[in-house]
Order: sequence, then C-alpha cells, then structure tokens
Amino acid sequence: MNSRDENITLRIKFITFFFLFLSLVLIIRLFQKQVLESRNYLVQAKSQQQFSKIELAQRGKIYFHDSADDLTKSYAMAYDIKNFSIFVVPKNVKDKHSVASKLAPFAGTSEMIIYDQINNDKTYLPALKKGLSYDDADKIEALELPGVYVLPEYKRYYPEGDFSGQILGFVDGEGNGKYGLEGFYDKELKGSSGKITGEKDTLGRVISLLSEEAPRDGTSYLLSVDRSVNFYMYQALKEAVESYQAESGLAVAVDIKTGKIIGMVSVPTFDPNKFQDYANAGQQELFKNPTIANTYEPGSIFKPIIVASGLDSGKITPDSASTFGATVTVQGYTIHTAEDKAFGHENIGDILKHSDNVGMVWVGSQIGSPTIYDYLSKFSLSEKTGIDLTGENIGIIQPLKDWGEIGRATISFGQGISVTPIQLAMAYAAIANKGIMMKPQIVDKIIQNDGKVADIEPVEVRRVISENTASDLTKMLIGVVEEGYGKKAGVPGFWVAGKTGTAQIPNQDKPGYQEGVFIHSFAGFAPANDPRFALLVKLDKPKNAKFAESSVAPVFGNIASYLLNYYYRIAPSR
Repeated sequence: MNSRDENITLRIKFITFFFLFLSLVLIIRLFQKQVLESRNYLVQAKSQQQFSKIELAQRGKIYFHDSADDLTKSYAMAYDIKNFSIFVVPKNVKDKHSVASKLAPFAGTSEMIIYDQINNDKTYLPALKKGLSYDDADKIEALELPGVYVLPEYKRYYPEGDFSGQILGFVDGEGNGKYGLEGFYDKELKGSSGKITGEKDTLGRVISLLSEEAPRDGTSYLLSVDRSVNFYMYQALKEAVESYQAESGLAVAVDIKTGKIIGMVSVPTFDPNKFQDYANAGQQELFKNPTIANTYEPGSIFKPIIVASGLDSGKITPDSASTFGATVTVQGYTIHTAEDKAFGHENIGDILKHSDNVGMVWVGSQIGSPTIYDYLSKFSLSEKTGIDLTGENIGIIQPLKDWGEIGRATISFGQGISVTPIQLAMAYAAIANKGIMMKPQIVDKIIQNDGKVADIEPVEVRRVISENTASDLTKMLIGVVEEGYGKKAGVPGFWVAGKTGTAQIPNQDKPGYQEGVFIHSFAGFAPANDPRFALLVKLDKPKNAKFAESSVAPVFGNIASYLLNYYYRIAPSR
C-alpha cells in the first residue's frame, strides 16, 4: 500500500472516530437532559404553568358611638381604603427605557429617576409608587409591561384627623398598629391574608385551582366613647389650654357603674393620617396618651382618697376635728397652707372645703402610714388599671419603710406620690359608685368578621370602701363645690361633688419643686345624689390663673353640664 492510500485510510478512521465520539457525547447529553434533569425541567414547567395570588385581608374598623339616644348608631373613626402600588422586578424587564417612560406619568417622578432605579438585575425593589387609584391601576395593567406588577393594598384612614388621635393610635407603613387601640388590638384588627394557587395554560388562561384559602378580615371594635361627647370635651379643653396658655391639658369621663370611658381627650394631639410627619419632626411624644401614660404629683385632689382611708378604717369620723394654724413642722420641714392662712377649728369636711394642707397633715397622723398604704393599694394606685389601650404607665408609691413622718405628711396632701390621670379618675368613680371600683374599659362591643357581635361586660375590681364611707365622703365633696374652692365646677339644677388641686411640679435634676409653675386639676362626679359619671380635667403649667378653682373648675362645670343635660339627659334635682 502506497503512502497515499495510507493517508486516506487514516482520514477515514479519524472521521469515523470523530463521528462516533460526537454521537457518544450527544447520547450522554440526551440522557442527562431526558433522565437526569427531567425533574428540573418538570419543576420549571410547573412554575411557568402554576400561579399564586395573595388576597389581602381588610383591617377591622374602629367605631365611636354616635348617638346617646340610639346606641346602635356609630361612626367609623378608623377604616381601610383600598388602593394600589406599582412594583418592578428589574430582572424581568427587557426594555428598561421604555418601561421607565411609560411608568413616569403614574409614579409622579421623572423617567430618568425611574430608569436609575430599575437599571439592574435585582429580583426585588420597594414599591415604585403607593396609593394608586383604581383607574391608574387599570391603565398600567393594560400596558402589559413584563416585570411590572400592580398589587392591591389597604391604607388606613382616619376621617376625623387629629380628633381622638391618642385614643386610636395609627398603622405604620408596614401595616402594624402602633399606640392606642390600633396597637393594643393589632393582632385582632389585622386578620389574615388569603392565598389562591392554580394552573394556567400556555395562553395564560386559568385552567384549574389547586388550593384556595380565603382572607379573614380583621375584627372591628365599637368603643364606649361617644363622638359628640368627645368632640365637646375636646373643644372645651382646647379653649382652656389656649385661654390659660397652658403647656398641655387632658380630660377623661367615665361611666361609674360600668367603668366604660365615654370621653378621653388631650391637647396637643396628633393626626394619625400624618404620623410620619410627626416622627420626622421628633414629636413622637404626641403618640402617647397622657391620660394613661403620664404620671404626676396630684396635689389636693388626692386629699379625698386619704380621707376615705381614714373614714373607712374608723381612724377618723366626719366629726373628727382640731384647731390648725397656717403652718406645721414635721421632721424639720415646714408645711404651709396654700396662702399661709390659718383656718382655725375645722372638722374633716371643713379641711376638704378649705383644702387645708396643715389639717391634712393632722388627718394623716390620725390614720397612720400602714393604713394609708393599705388603702392606696385598694384604690389600685400601686398597679395599672388594665385599660385596653397601649402605653399605660403606673404611678410611684414609695415603699412604706421609706415614708417616715414627713413622707406620710406630704402624701396626705398629694405630694411625694405620683399617679396617672386614669388612676385618679377611677378612684373618684369608685367613691361615686358606692365604694365599688370598676375596671376602665374603652371597648363596648366586638364585631367579628362574620357579623357576630359580642358585648364587653363591666368588670368589678373590688370594693374599696364601704357604702357608708362613700356616702359620708360624697357629702363632704358636695360641700367643696357648694361652699369651698369648687364653686365654679357647679352645674345649675344639679348636685355636684368634687375637689380642686393646684399641685407643685418636682424638679427633674435636684430636690424640691419648680418655682412659679403648677398643675391644675379638678376631679368629681355628678349628679352627686345619684352619680352617673366621674370626670377629671387637668391643665399643665397654665398662666393667668393662680389656682385650679379659676382655671379647670369652670371647664369641669362646662363638660359636666353637657353630660348631664345632653348625654345622660337627667332631669334637674334641685
């Protein structure tokens, strides 16, 4: 065989070997694709055919009562508004310039800004635009832009703005309830989202549903707060804060027989629709409800609680009396009457009528520290009330072993102890309710998503004082309004019981009290001959008024008159 034939033979062998090798590679590759990787392709095919859709739950509503005559009438103070958001998955967008151009009119920003946001291969971006209307959502979906999704969402809306913001709280950008009722009942209000899973054909048509879990809308709440009462209280308080140039103020009204809150307002407040603006301005303190969150030394409105402990324990009687000067010295500290006036001979009713600090020091000494301490606990002043709102604080009562004579003396006229306004209001409500303390509640009814309604029953905490003690103390507090410093809290045609308080404010960084600034309070109940409600009004650092009798007592009388004549509609009894 010549060399030419040998070359041809070698070429034929090479070509044959090459095609055999190529065939082997193709067979191996085909085996890999059809057998080894078939599961992966099946999963991919399934993922292209299957779809899932989240069905959002609607957050429950929050209602106020809207008619004293018809308790079935209510007004929605917080509810969801459905709108839409634009989401873009950059990895799925081929023509990013075109998508940016088409979305710009809906997003309210420039094409270039959108392009800069989506010019990447990310699989997730935050919403490009929130709060789209139904019309805009339909228009975007009609564009059929790959990688662009329009998803429904619910936005919380508060139709009354800053009215009652600290009762309601707000829902943040992540859908979580914060502060107030929104925070306290967040889990129940949220409900749970649903999910639909199914299959589509190659044309995108639904051919079967594999699973369907319906969304469960959140629970709704009807509050015991009356919208008209709350508005009236808010206006009265706001006028007082402005008139006396007070730093802040609050008022709370409670039905003494049930413990239900019928009004709770504070100034300043905030608009839950704009919570982010307040947060950005560093005003998060406004989110707290001062009626339940802020503690203060109450001053003279605390005196009836001390007297109650003495009467109920038998350590004093209404006729207990002594003669008092303008000052008294206890453990080296000199205690004065409010205007350094000596009231002379006084019984217990006179001491309350004159708001005599020196007389109260004597009352405290007659009762004794252990008894006072025990009754402070009975009045729930050493524990939270348990009201169904987020952020309740607790007052401070020093351990009994730390009191000493001076501790007992100052506590007897409302200093050296701190309480929250809601604690004080419930203490007065207990006196009005013949000595029985109720748990404060702000929810009246729970409305399930299936329409079933459950009433929230009143909760009795304990008997604090006897009915006789409550009756004797009520007569004394009527005397404060009729003949003492509480005259401006009176309501024509009705018996009103109550007590003023002009309290000093402790220094934050050193012992003693701030000079020239006070907290004015008035707490009481009406009609005193058959009480229905207790009411507390408080102004922080008012100007143009030296004592509470001039500032908050008239506000109390104004609100009490509205409650008696227009809410409870009680006929005059005098």
